[in-house]
Amino acid sequence: MKEGAEDQLMRALHHEHAAALWSYALRLTNGDRALAEDVVQETLLRAWKHPKVLDQTQGSARAWLFTVARRIAIDGWRSAASRSEVSTDAPPELALPDGTERALQGWLVAEAVRELSDAHREVLGLCYFQGFSVAEAAERLGVAPGTVKSRTHYALRALRLALEERGVTR
Repeated sequence: MKEGAEDQLMRALHHEHAAALWSYALRLTNGDRALAEDVVQETLLRAWKHPKVLDQTQGSARAWLFTVARRIAIDGWRSAASRSEVSTDAPPELALPDGTERALQGWLVAEAVRELSDAHREVLGLCYFQGFSVAEAAERLGVAPGTVKSRTHYALRALRLALEERGVTR
């Protein structure tokens, strides 16, 4: 099978400009080799579809190729696909709820509660963890209901500060 004039033109074009086009595409894509290959391939495909544009008598074929490559790269940057696609060698792992976060927060809360005074730990244990009312907690502790309310207020404030120191926020 004989090679046609268009085939010869494309071979000559590739031989003369491919290396420079590759380097230019690599700079346009910030060193992303796969993306640079796509830009060069699309540029040469467009050149193959429009061989008359590459006629050296009309102007520089290299200038045309570089202009097309730059436009392809810009179109890629602007496209929604380039913003949403991430190239990886393996599919991303799915985050499955395994209770780790909940267990970690439980440990942090328990550690923070241990830092509270005995009186504050006791009032929080009765009112929050065991569900006693203020009156029931006051009777059990042998203090006035106002004292239970006051201790609860200061205990919660101290607990919040201890948790914030550990990086736990609401």
